[in-house]
Amino acid sequence: MTRTAYAHRTDPETTHEPETTQEREAAQEREAAREPEAARSARAGRRIRRDADGLAVASFVLGLVGLLVMNILLGPAAIVMALVALARSTTRRGRAYLGLALGVADLVILAFLVTGSGVVAWDFGG
Repeated sequence: MTRTAYAHRTDPETTHEPETTQEREAAQEREAAREPEAARSARAGRRIRRDADGLAVASFVLGLVGLLVMNILLGPAAIVMALVALARSTTRRGRAYLGLALGVADLVILAFLVTGSGVVAWDFGG
């Protein structure tokens, strides 16, 4: 059921609109006190998992791109993001492990390139 503008104006709970910042903050605190603690923690847990899922995907992408370019920067970044995602209990554990493996592979490729040519650069020529 939707509320009409008249019903919203005449409802005693909604007739007073907070005018100052202090009144708004007090109203927000009252609303937060009404919300059960379990709902707040569940919402925060979902947000942390969603952030961890994003980190897992980002570590995979950075590790994959790092195989081709800038492996000195993207490899360690992929490793750190994968470890953070795993620490935050991501639902995309496989992608985080792939990002971790690709980050390590970036560093291994860098080590081979440095020992082979003595320079931190790709060299396709002879």
